[in-house]
Amino acid sequence: MSIKIALLKSGESVIADMQEKVYVDNKITCYTFKNPYTVTLAPIELDNQFLTEEEFSAKESSTDDPNKIEVLFNPWPGLTMDTEVIVRPDWVVTIVTPAAEILKLYEEMIDG
Repeated sequence: MSIKIALLKSGESVIADMQEKVYVDNKITCYTFKNPYTVTLAPIELDNQFLTEEEFSAKESSTDDPNKIEVLFNPWPGLTMDTEVIVRPDWVVTIVTPAAEILKLYEEMIDG
């Protein structure tokens, strides 16, 4: 398992178990994203909050901190039940290792 975050040309940050597919002339022909979710950071609003079925949220700070941050995960791409998505390499800007806290939250969400 290789959990990474890919920044796409669309501007989305997608976290998933990623694998490169290499075929002809040792060139990457595509990436496979297993259990892909967009991951975004947002300030926590102090008024009433609710989550939809498709959105997983984790609060990343104490409640007394004025700079509270919320980590939001949304299924990617939307409107599908597929858990593996093929991505063309020319749509990937970069791939990075997630911070330990983000990785933990993602694994907790995937493992249910």
